[in-house]
Amino acid sequence: MNTDALYPPIEPYDSGMLIVGDGQRIAWEVSGNPDGKPVVFLHGGPGGGTAPWHRRFFDPERYRIVLFDQRGCGRSVPHASSPDADLRFNTTAHLIADIELLRKNLGIAQWQVFGGSWGSALALAYAQAHPDSVSELVLRGIFTLRREELEWFYEGGAAALFPDLWEDFVAQIPILERNRMIEAYHRRLFDSDPAVHVPAARAWSKWEGSTVTLRPDEETVQRMTEDATAVAFARIENHYFVNNGWWTQGQLIAGVDAIRHIPAVIVQGRYDVCTPMMTAWDLHRAWPQAEFVVVDDAGHSASEPGIQQALRRATDAFAG
Repeated sequence: MNTDALYPPIEPYDSGMLIVGDGQRIAWEVSGNPDGKPVVFLHGGPGGGTAPWHRRFFDPERYRIVLFDQRGCGRSVPHASSPDADLRFNTTAHLIADIELLRKNLGIAQWQVFGGSWGSALALAYAQAHPDSVSELVLRGIFTLRREELEWFYEGGAAALFPDLWEDFVAQIPILERNRMIEAYHRRLFDSDPAVHVPAARAWSKWEGSTVTLRPDEETVQRMTEDATAVAFARIENHYFVNNGWWTQGQLIAGVDAIRHIPAVIVQGRYDVCTPMMTAWDLHRAWPQAEFVVVDDAGHSASEPGIQQALRRATDAFAG
């Protein structure tokens, strides 16, 4: 992974586990300047978790950088890969409440919210629920879980560009079930038998890991297809997708009036196959006040050099 466009690696100066209820504890950390501008990083997936390099989008001299792992993934517990995983208490409403509880526990009055992919959906939902808690928004690879977005990537649309990879994805599912791939995968991902749910999770995660970058990145694929990571990632993603994020169709874009006043930057890769530009464009048209940046030599991943440069420019501009 090339991260030359980002700030140098740093270590957190504080971390912990926040009890959020429902038997859940979320892992959090803070790095950068304790007196700096607060920013919270919302990772993708859902279920993707955070990584040390995510700290590097922010100037450590000017930002107080908060990372946390959403329910069920990363270092948060209980982990969704466990045999008795129960995702009843893992919904968008739960995550929004967790973000607000974390903000209050850290003594932060208002923070910048930075989110990509699923993180962009969660950032929009959180900001629309708590606009007074948000100073700015930095959004990347816009995803809102509308049916056309899910069907494009998981029901065959993107197969037009990746027919070879799509063959591996559908191989897990009998032919008669392939007209509803998300639901077919749901049955397998939540089967109690590891001989069923582990291969399904690896195939689900490999499809995404193989298509998120403009050029193939074997490191990304390997990281995403490790058994525990893949099971948690695939289960949580699929759980959110079968429930459409618990939103009505188009809700996040229709709700921009609540956040229209918040300074924002939208960064979108032109050749993003995972969350294609149609959604970012719809958001841009509904919210022309937000700066709209199209990166012409990038796909979906935040690891793309052009995406990194655009995101760093945005956080630098908002640093004050």
